[in-house]
Amino acid sequence: RIQANLEDRCYYCKTHVFTTIMQIASADGYHVLYDGTNASDQAHERPGMRALRELEVRSPLQLAGLTKEDIRRLSQAAGIFTWNKPSYSCLATRVPTGTPLSQDVLDVIEAAEGILFDLGFVDFRCRYLKNKSTKIELSETDFSLLCKKRKQVLQELAPYFNHIMVDLKTRVYE
Repeated sequence: RIQANLEDRCYYCKTHVFTTIMQIASADGYHVLYDGTNASDQAHERPGMRALRELEVRSPLQLAGLTKEDIRRLSQAAGIFTWNKPSYSCLATRVPTGTPLSQDVLDVIEAAEGILFDLGFVDFRCRYLKNKSTKIELSETDFSLLCKKRKQVLQELAPYFNHIMVDLKTRVYE
């Protein structure tokens, strides 16, 4: 069901992942599982959140009403070095719903995003499209870097994609 990449993919994936974690934790004597869901996460809109509710996974950040912005602010004040780290969602979110997931496709996305990261890009996504194409989404600050490194980006991503496009709308910082 996960590999088919239908609209409920996240539900089945979260159910599988958290059930596995719960089994291991239970064997070690732990019977309550916590996650990092926060008040900014729209639980009613996301299939994976349904799985967490059904499995009774607790989300203390969400219960406390802490948003992503609150968590970043508190993390910065506490000196936690990851306070401004962009969110990193599942690679499957880069593949259009209905396009089957394969290890090859996920490996290509991971490699492409690794290349961009190594080139200094910070907040971006490589969306996998049909015909071995990608659409790169960038934050405002990464657009200027793209102008400087456009040829290098094309050269390094060319082995993975037939077509490389850039979304001119800036990616909203999550």
